[in-house]
Amino acid sequence: MTVSFEGQVAIVTGAGGGLGRAHALLLAQRGASVVINDFGGARDGSGGNTRAAEAVVAEITAAGGRAIANNGNVAVETDMHALVEQTLEAYGRIDVLINNAGILRDRSFAKMTMEDFCDVVEVHLTGSANATKAVWAVMREQSYGRILMTSSTSGSYGNFGQANYGAAKMGVLGLMNVLHAEGSKYGIHVNAILPTAATRMTDDMMPSDVLELLSPDLVAPAAVWLVSRDAPSRTAFLAGAGTVARLAIVESEGVYIAAKDMTPEAIGARFAQIESIDTSLELATGLAHVDRILERARAAQATDGATIRE
Repeated sequence: MTVSFEGQVAIVTGAGGGLGRAHALLLAQRGASVVINDFGGARDGSGGNTRAAEAVVAEITAAGGRAIANNGNVAVETDMHALVEQTLEAYGRIDVLINNAGILRDRSFAKMTMEDFCDVVEVHLTGSANATKAVWAVMREQSYGRILMTSSTSGSYGNFGQANYGAAKMGVLGLMNVLHAEGSKYGIHVNAILPTAATRMTDDMMPSDVLELLSPDLVAPAAVWLVSRDAPSRTAFLAGAGTVARLAIVESEGVYIAAKDMTPEAIGARFAQIESIDTSLELATGLAHVDRILERARAAQATDGATIRE
């Protein structure tokens, strides 16, 4: 089935280069009217101008597509509401939001200032929330929306020197999970992409031969599918260098320990069984986990009671 965005309107934050540009170009090629948001700052978030966003708009319009530029800062809530107002004035609706804007301020946690920690979290996590909040009422009203969070393996697995970035990127997965639950009845699907790509954010972190394999163009198709009409919800894709995989958060089967036996020593004695994921579970909601452990506790209590009566 052909993936088309004809008649749809998409906002892509951080779309002045790298991954955001690749996403925006592909959306435009598939028929979307695209709003190119980019603050135009340096990799660490300093500075700012409209040139990057305007350059991508020029690419899209030169190819016969429809696009406008916006240089609002995702970390500023009023900028995101202005972005939505601009989009509605130009195109009348909003179908897609890709939260892609980001900055880096890498250093070990021992050397990282709290200012650097908070600024990175503010752009990646709060910025994603700001942009999403700004489009949320519009999507609810029209009973349709597709939102994509940009996460990272620095959050799901960890990466030295990126405590701020990793914390924010794990945070957007939590945001995805909750917004999926709240948006599904309004036709809003919320997903995430964990890209590995050569961009301005990474161009001095890897050898040139590796960077050649990590074109943003190999990530964009996965991102664009996750905001398509037929996309699922609460799905996280890892994409890069030609591979697309799904990230799953699972828990082990675990063990039940009766209250009278619950001690730190009991935990240590059964650690191997607790940590084993030979049997793993992927749950749909946090409450599903609560239901699971309560069911196990009640079953154990019922068994103990039956044993005592016998």
